[in-house]
Amino acid sequence: MRLVHRRGPPDAREERTLATSVEFADTTLQQARGLMFRRSIPDDYALVFQFDRPETRTLHMLFVPFPIDAVWLTGPEVVRVERLRPWIGFARATADTVIELPAGAAADVSPGDTVDLLEENAE
Repeated sequence: MRLVHRRGPPDAREERTLATSVEFADTTLQQARGLMFRRSIPDDYALVFQFDRPETRTLHMLFVPFPIDAVWLTGPEVVRVERLRPWIGFARATADTVIELPAGAAADVSPGDTVDLLEENAE
């Protein structure tokens, strides 16, 4: 599975892979823990939180000793992108999917862009 970022007009869309190592936080415990207590994450990593409907989703960096980029999505559309600082970062937005990435991975991702999860073989 890979996480793909797309931006630009439909007839000239730019595409870039954000991550090829994708993990899902499916359970309540996994969602509560997130990236807490990890020392680092690989450059091609994404932690994906998927929910049934858009609601206010909050992220905190308590016990996360490295910065991350966070992306909030409604459907495939990006609604917010934020760099969160280690230990003290905090942000929220309305979304049905939240993605945590290494700091800098979402540097060119903006609201209105799209982000999709694709199977490895999909094009």
